[in-house]
Amino acid sequence: MTKKILMIGLGLIGSSLALAIKKEHPEIIIYGWDKNKSSEAIAKEKGIIDEISQTWQTTAVEMDVIFLAIPVKAGIATLQELAQLPLKEQAIITDASSTKEEITKVAAELPITFIGGHPMAGSHKSGVLAANIDLFENAYYIFTPIEKNPMALASLQDLLKGTRAKFVELEADEHDQITGMLSHLPHIIAAGLVNQSDVFSQKYPRAKQLAAGGFRDITRIASSDPQMWTDILISNRETLLAGIAEWQRLMTHVTHWLAIGDEAAIYQFFDRAKDTRDRLPVHENGAIPAFHDLYIDVPDQPGVIAEVTGLLGEAGLSIINLKIQETREEIIGVLQVSFKTNHDLLKGKACIEAQTSYACRLK
Repeated sequence: MTKKILMIGLGLIGSSLALAIKKEHPEIIIYGWDKNKSSEAIAKEKGIIDEISQTWQTTAVEMDVIFLAIPVKAGIATLQELAQLPLKEQAIITDASSTKEEITKVAAELPITFIGGHPMAGSHKSGVLAANIDLFENAYYIFTPIEKNPMALASLQDLLKGTRAKFVELEADEHDQITGMLSHLPHIIAAGLVNQSDVFSQKYPRAKQLAAGGFRDITRIASSDPQMWTDILISNRETLLAGIAEWQRLMTHVTHWLAIGDEAAIYQFFDRAKDTRDRLPVHENGAIPAFHDLYIDVPDQPGVIAEVTGLLGEAGLSIINLKIQETREEIIGVLQVSFKTNHDLLKGKACIEAQTSYACRLK
């Protein structure tokens, strides 16, 4: 019998998961539902899903696997409603939310088979039009099963093998502690820096122009969806309260060292950070999705951008973002080109260096 799955939520993650599943399992029938009806129509037109679910409640009772590719609060409400339906006895429900402890606790009290999931990948773009079959390649896909159910987990992982992700199993609280430290807290700090700089720029307008360089890069994650991050912070509240308190404690030390001019302590602070950062894995997708950016020094003359994009196009490379950095006036500019994968990034660098005299670098 042909397996049927339901994808509730057809944004970037849900649509990309559907593409990856269909790639490896073309025989599976994928139903899709989204509160945005235009997203459903686009997903059907592009072949991301096979059928549109008019009401997910009606469709769910016929499904073998149900994905909740929606924010965690909405996922919890949907999970509770699913538990009231006459689902198939062997039906598996999984989610793709960024926090796991809250939804796992709710699921543990319900008569369902639930396996928490978190594909740790993303993009600066969102929505069904940003769907990318390679989005999860070499990324970590975390599973947080409520109870040991090897058959259900193996079945779900087989369904998802087209993602080409690295499967990892964690306890829900361990997942939230790790992502809180490595993803959620950095997003808070980045957003705080951007908001502080906005107030600062009102006094020093020139600051906005200078922020186009490195400051923009280190605060890039502050461009993330506000509603999604409100949801994440509230659902991982206790972990983040502890993390923020520890961050404030560390900043209090830095403030003290600065106030008394303790050069040795300040040096050690930066030296330790440098050593730790230098030992982090290179070109790996972790809690925050990696950015695959190529920086090209280009002359200020007509046709340069067309030349670069043309060469990359001839090489069969897809560009997901393109911008000109305006940090240096009236001299060579910097063209920032973003690729889907690190493989495309390295291929793009080699392509430009082989066919032009433009200097290229990675960050």
